[in-house]
Amino acid sequence: MMSVELWFDTDSEDEEEYANLAAERRRIRDYSDPLDQTEKSFRKFFRVSKDIFLYLLDIVDTKLNPSYQSTAVPPMIMLAACLRFFAEGNYQKGVGNDRFIGLAQPTMSKVLQLVLDIIEKDVCPLVIRFPNEEREKDEIKLGFYEKTGYPGVIGCVDGTHISIITPAHDKHLFYNRKGYYSLNVMLVCDHNLMIRYLDANHPGSSHDSFVWNGSFLNRLLQQNYENGERNCWLLGDAGYPLTPFLITPFRTGGNITERETRFNDMHSKTRITVERSIGVAKNTFRCLLKDRQLHYKPAKATQIINVCIALHNLRIKHKMDYDEPDLSDEEEVEFQGIGENHENAVRIREEIMNNIL
Repeated sequence: MMSVELWFDTDSEDEEEYANLAAERRRIRDYSDPLDQTEKSFRKFFRVSKDIFLYLLDIVDTKLNPSYQSTAVPPMIMLAACLRFFAEGNYQKGVGNDRFIGLAQPTMSKVLQLVLDIIEKDVCPLVIRFPNEEREKDEIKLGFYEKTGYPGVIGCVDGTHISIITPAHDKHLFYNRKGYYSLNVMLVCDHNLMIRYLDANHPGSSHDSFVWNGSFLNRLLQQNYENGERNCWLLGDAGYPLTPFLITPFRTGGNITERETRFNDMHSKTRITVERSIGVAKNTFRCLLKDRQLHYKPAKATQIINVCIALHNLRIKHKMDYDEPDLSDEEEVEFQGIGENHENAVRIREEIMNNIL
């Protein structure tokens, strides 16, 4: 009998403890204001400035208003909870217990989806934009040229793997050559580390060249080239095909000349901008780091990546400080050779080399 009585007593205590925890979480939500922190503490905690936070809060609050109830989680706490998750990459349970948030795991899960949907739809298209106007392209060209002396560059392209849990379906497609499940994310950045194009829809087994060949950006630049656009190109590593609008390095080996080696060095010093941009984004929003791993289905992981890159761009736009990433772990890429319109592509690369060396 004693054991039965103890069982019921423990169960009763657990229920009381749960009720107390729920009340404490509500008290935290009702009386905490993340904006009460100093600007320095706020940036460290949420990875954005107060100005960026208020900009996002206005959008989230507006979009939630039609269905918002007085008993719901306040929009400020919703946004704060999601920013903490992006910043630290902890499981939702850990974020929900942060001192400014106080959300149970199921609530945190719903809040995350709501905020992701809003920011992806209403912020991402505004802040992740490839340059289309000549003025904007000229500004980026000048920026790269002033930094490295390389002409005509409107962006640098690269791929990066974002770790995810084992998917329920098509596991083999997401298992990458590094030995873990991921999304292969293609990004293009400008001279200021602003990410101008993003494609986070491909499973980890996809090669960088495959992602590029099927991208909207490849089709857009091909169309622009066919319509007469010249002296505008992206820089990519040897994992991408050489085309008139995507310049890759010369193949290294016994037949490479001294001038081609020097060209490759300048190409690399310019292209490293995109590696820095990716590193800064991952170090800032640590949910993107391999060791943190996104514990979501691929579609939701794609949303998280899109939103984190939008936040990265807002940080760059607002000139927020960042730590330089460690780029020492450079991986080898498989040489892809020359793509379509190869004669013009080879000629253009030769002309660039003759102009800068």
